[in-house]
Amino acid sequence: MNISLEKNGNVSAVLTVKMEKADYADNVKKAIKEMSRKAQMPGFRPGKVPVGLVQKMYGPQAKADAVNKLLNDSLFNYIKENKVNMLGEPLSSEKQQPQDIEKQEDFEFVFDIALAPEFKAELAKDDTVDYYDIEVSDEQVDAQVKQLAQQAGHPEEAESYEERDILRGLIAELDADGQPKDGGLQVEKVSLMPTYFKNDDQKKIFEGAKKNDVITFCPSKAYEGSETEVAALLKVEKEKVGEYAGNFSFQVEEISRFVPAELNQDFFDQVFGKDAVKNEEEFRNKVKEGIAMQRTADSDYKFLLDVRAYMENKVGQLEFPDELLKKIMKANNPDKDDNFVEENYVKSIEELKWHLIKEQLVAANDIKIEDKDVKAAAIQATRFQFAQYGMNNIPDEYLEQYASEMLKKKEQVNALVERSIDTKLTAVLKTVVTLNHKSISVEDFGKMFN
Repeated sequence: MNISLEKNGNVSAVLTVKMEKADYADNVKKAIKEMSRKAQMPGFRPGKVPVGLVQKMYGPQAKADAVNKLLNDSLFNYIKENKVNMLGEPLSSEKQQPQDIEKQEDFEFVFDIALAPEFKAELAKDDTVDYYDIEVSDEQVDAQVKQLAQQAGHPEEAESYEERDILRGLIAELDADGQPKDGGLQVEKVSLMPTYFKNDDQKKIFEGAKKNDVITFCPSKAYEGSETEVAALLKVEKEKVGEYAGNFSFQVEEISRFVPAELNQDFFDQVFGKDAVKNEEEFRNKVKEGIAMQRTADSDYKFLLDVRAYMENKVGQLEFPDELLKKIMKANNPDKDDNFVEENYVKSIEELKWHLIKEQLVAANDIKIEDKDVKAAAIQATRFQFAQYGMNNIPDEYLEQYASEMLKKKEQVNALVERSIDTKLTAVLKTVVTLNHKSISVEDFGKMFN
């Protein structure tokens, strides 16, 4: 076996694999022998089929399998052992001559190799990168406390209707004289929220409504002809909504109002765990800490984006084997049309450049990802997901349970590995470079991503 690599440019090379019969012959013999032990043919007992007959029938396939496996193993072992910084996978060269697996004993395989450009990605204290400290205002704390109180609230029965209340009762179709229509549509226990009517005049009809009031309104006007909403209210098929364009009566049987939780010890315990905070001031401080933690994650995300822009500018323009990479990209996406490569190539090169830069930064700072890091990332992602619904006091066993489900999916594991890399890299780089701290409001910070 002879493998050679010859550069034909700064970022491309030709890799040639020359294979002789002696390189694969033993593997072919072993394969034929194994086949003969398992082969079943009429006239022969199982395992007693002559090797020569098996060779005649399955020899070419066994030879092809052995050559292909040896080629793949040798090719990638060479790349690994010689630390060839290759982009993508080897691509069969246009110089490749046809190989006859049955008639030839010696083979030569030629591949085009895309090489990564050589450059140095380094950061130190004389490199300055902006870091945005997002302010946590009293208004933001107020809004978060209000949201948590809403999420922990409960419905109560009310005597008269106010905005956002839910009305429940009987809805009945009326005739032209405003009387219950003979044989008309009636639906019991209907839930109605006038707040979500699209027509303001129809909303006003329900202002100050009390229990047992009978109110006349037009569902079709209230929802301005929305078939989906009218059909849901009247419990009819969308196709039949047009038949119910007139007025209906609604008898108010119940008024339900959602009341936010009181800021008391029970509420504090529900949000943060028993006795984690003892009064409203401690509760607000805890809420502020949570917001600040989330803001730090946002600041870190922006910091890594700025590191990327800074490094891409510092490294400058890199040379890539464009035509070869386009061929590789096309080969990796056989189901895409002819325009796919041209439409996506520039963006893919941008991502590739950052990938190569980040690869060097990760190696330079000795960042390694272990299973525990990926699991921690899964638990953190689960915790944030629950937090979005105001659920801040989830037991660890439940977090681990949800995280374990995430780790069963390969795509999510790959994303968590990348997130773990970014988290560790960000933490290290914040100590490596000089941070130019800038205080910023959450509103102005958000505008930076518009």
